[in-house]
Amino acid sequence: MSSRKDALVANGCDRRGRRRLPVPAMVISLLVGSLVALQLGTVASKVTYDHKAIVINGQRRILFSGSIHYPRSTPEMWPDLIQKAKDGGLDVIQTYVFWNGHEPSPGQYYFQDRFDLVSFIKLVKQAGLYVHLRIGPYICAEWNFGGFPVWLKYVPGIAFRTDNKPFKASSLQSDLLNILNI
Repeated sequence: MSSRKDALVANGCDRRGRRRLPVPAMVISLLVGSLVALQLGTVASKVTYDHKAIVINGQRRILFSGSIHYPRSTPEMWPDLIQKAKDGGLDVIQTYVFWNGHEPSPGQYYFQDRFDLVSFIKLVKQAGLYVHLRIGPYICAEWNFGGFPVWLKYVPGIAFRTDNKPFKASSLQSDLLNILNI
């Protein structure tokens, strides 16, 4: 029995067979999301990690997170959705950045209406919550083409979700901070 448990742990699972997200990846993801929020002026907190827990303003915290995918609702719905999340006990709203919505054509960016990411983040801040920004590029989320813009499949030499120069050169990730002026 112990050899099965050892094999699970060696393959990235806990002893019950559940997949584990490596702590450094989780922390980096949260810290990057926090950094984006800090750069937008939406959070006045210092977020670090002490190898045991996430530390916010010098205090270890257990954060409860939930997803609100901003393009799945209208901007008029966002305040109520965010407030319901807060009332339900959440500390963090996580959301993907929907590349296909933000760059419908190469180099043509769209951050308005349902895709107004900055307004969404500011509303989360006004509610006193943190944002975990999941930049992607692949988002899955039962979203068309995994969030990739359709034009991407016509880029010569493209190979999706690989260490592929045309793919990396086309990625919204490299442009996102400049687009949002942060």
